[in-house]
Amino acid sequence: MGNLLKAEFRKTLTLNTWWVLIIPLVVVSFGLTFVWGRITDNFASYIGRGTARKLAESVGLNADAFPVGLLAIAHGVNIAQIIPALFGVFALAGEYRSKTITTTFLTAPNRLTALSAKMLTYIVWGVIYGLISFGVSALATVLSVDSTRLPSGPQWLGALGGTVLASVLVMLFGIGFGAVLRNVTLAVVLLLVWFLIVENVLVISMWGVTSALGGILPNGTANGIVGGIAADAFKINTLNLPDGVDHWSQLGLQLAAGAPGVFSWWASALIFLAWTMAFFVAGWAGNQRRDIT
Repeated sequence: MGNLLKAEFRKTLTLNTWWVLIIPLVVVSFGLTFVWGRITDNFASYIGRGTARKLAESVGLNADAFPVGLLAIAHGVNIAQIIPALFGVFALAGEYRSKTITTTFLTAPNRLTALSAKMLTYIVWGVIYGLISFGVSALATVLSVDSTRLPSGPQWLGALGGTVLASVLVMLFGIGFGAVLRNVTLAVVLLLVWFLIVENVLVISMWGVTSALGGILPNGTANGIVGGIAADAFKINTLNLPDGVDHWSQLGLQLAAGAPGVFSWWASALIFLAWTMAFFVAGWAGNQRRDIT
C-alpha cells in the first residue's frame, strides 16, 4: 500500500491539475466571501436599529454583534467546493482518458487495493484544498465584515472543520462520479450543470411543495455542512426555526446561510456521506468488472 500511495501522489504532482485548480479555488473562495461579507455587513448596519434587531432578538442574538461573518464564509466555501469535486473527477476518469488506468491496475495486487490507495491520496488532497479554501475565506471575512460581527472562536473552529470535511467528501464524491461515468468531459459538464443550476432550480421551484429537497439532494447536503453551521448559529435550520417564520421567509433566511432546506450541519454531513459512498461503491463495482487494455 505504501508504494501505491507514493505512486498516486507522484501522479498528481507530476501533472498541472492540482495547482491549476487551486487558482479558481482561491479566487472563488476569496471573491464570493468578500462580496457576500460586504453585502451582509452593510445590510446589517443599515437596518441594525430596525428589522434586523427584531429578527436578532427573536432568535436570541444581539443585533450589534450579528455574526454575519459566518454567512460570508458559508457562501464562499460552498461555491468553491465544486473545485475539489472536479479534482476528484480527474482521479479515475482522467486515468481512463489518458489510458494510464491499465498500468495502475496491473501494478497493484488487485483493483480494490488500487482504488483504496487512490481514495486515501485524495482524502489528503481534500484536506489541503479545504484548508486553502477556509484560509482565504477567513481572510476575506476579516477584510469585509465589521469586527463585532465576526464569528466567535468556536464558530471559527466549526467553520474550519466543516470546510475541511466538506472538501474531503466532495472530492471523494467526484472520484465516485467520475468512476461511474469514466468520461472526464461528460462528468465535468454534468457535475457543473447539476450542482450550479439544475438542483438549485429544483429546490427553489419546488419550495412551495416541500423544502426537503434542499436537505437531501447532493449539492444541498454538501452546502449544508458549512451552511448548516451558519444556520445553526442563527437558529434558522429546518429543525430549529424560530416561531412565526413562514415557509417563504424560511427560504430567504436559509438562502442567506447558503443552504436552503438544511436540517443541521451533522445531518447534511451524514446524508452527503451516503451520496458519496453510493457513487464510490457504484464506481468501484463498475471498475471491478470492466476490462482494461
